[in-house]
Parts: sequence; structure tokens; C-alpha cells
Amino acid sequence: MKIDIAPNSNSTMIMRRAGYGQIRNGSFARRLGRGLYPRFHVYVEDNMIKLHLDQKQASYEGSRAHSGEHDSEVVTQEGERIRQVMMSLQTPTQPISTPPKEEKKGFFGGLFG
Repeated sequence: MKIDIAPNSNSTMIMRRAGYGQIRNGSFARRLGRGLYPRFHVYVEDNMIKLHLDQKQASYEGSRAHSGEHDSEVVTQEGERIRQVMMSLQTPTQPISTPPKEEKKGFFGGLFG
């Protein structure tokens, strides 16, 4: 699954807020259990997130082939969750309202109004 990122977005911050950790090759992963697999695996290239689900580790030494799902319902749901994280980071936060400041009157102004 592919998800577009705004050109001025910080992809590392998006992935960390979504619960992903960076792994050695520069990609990101989020485990679904206690073991290394299954896991969601993300590559960020050219303002695009490329998401898939790794079911197990590559079977052959030196091979990158694995049991990856790219368009399953679980992957679609995770893609939507990442989009929601991106939207929450783009939405400006409301400023905290402060009570209006009272005009300082001095000592005698406070006594006599």
C-alpha cells in the first residue's frame, strides 16, 4: 500500500508518532506481537510511505523475498491509522486561552476605585 506524504512533512516524526521504530536499513517497523514477526514494515521514499505486512522472515539466505501482504484488510486499516496520525500532526492546535489581564491601578487606585 502506498500513502502520499506532504512535501514539508517530517516522515520520521510521523512514523514514530504512529508507533514505528527505525531499523538498520532506514525503514520502519511495528511489531504485532512479542516476536519479530508478524510486523508492519514501511519504506519512506520520495514523499511516499510504502507499507506492507511481513508474516515471516525471508526463507532463503541472501534473499529478500518473504511472505508480505500489500493490500489485505489489515494493511488497509493500518494505512488509515497512519493517515490519521499524519492529519493530527498537520492540524494546528488551539491556543490556550488566558484570562484577561486587569489594569493595574496602584495602591490608592485599589482603595478608592
